[in-house]
Amino acid sequence: MFRMGVLHFTSPAFSSTPLAPSFTYNNTKLRRFLHHPHHLTLSRGGRLSAIDTDSITSASEATTAPEEPPSLDFAFVSPRLLPDGSPDVQYRPACGGRKLRDIMLDSYIDLYGPYEKPLLNCGGGGTCGTCLVEVVEGKEFLSPRTDKEKEILQKKPKTWRLACQTVVGKHDSRGQLIIQQLPEWKVHEWE
Repeated sequence: MFRMGVLHFTSPAFSSTPLAPSFTYNNTKLRRFLHHPHHLTLSRGGRLSAIDTDSITSASEATTAPEEPPSLDFAFVSPRLLPDGSPDVQYRPACGGRKLRDIMLDSYIDLYGPYEKPLLNCGGGGTCGTCLVEVVEGKEFLSPRTDKEKEILQKKPKTWRLACQTVVGKHDSRGQLIIQQLPEWKVHEWE
């Protein structure tokens, strides 16, 4: 017997619109730059999933969903603006307890800009200073600055961090962070 079901397609790889995984827009700094709050909701992991509608027998079962694992929701803001003047923002969920560099590289977020070539950055050793990011929101989830960061960032703003030296949250952390990529080249100013 053939059963009809509902197919949910939530992969960010096939969308030209940035997808927001349960990211709330309460932050006035981010809301000011997001002129188009038409972002779609992304299920965790961005997977293609099929739901068998015949297996749902009552409305109460349909509303109860399994509890999602703890994760941090990131909004990565590109230093360049889109053609309409709004910032290019990419949303990604990630588990805590990892270095920000690893989260960004695993999520295909531009970290090094023109220093992407193998001999132009130290590959996460904390010696070159090319993985600079600005933490606009979510500083409470970050590890304290390391000695390498203190040395390299001594004349930079307190909100700037080296992604290769910064551990974000713990394995059970939940929250939201706004990360400005390549802050030395950003075209808009945070207030």
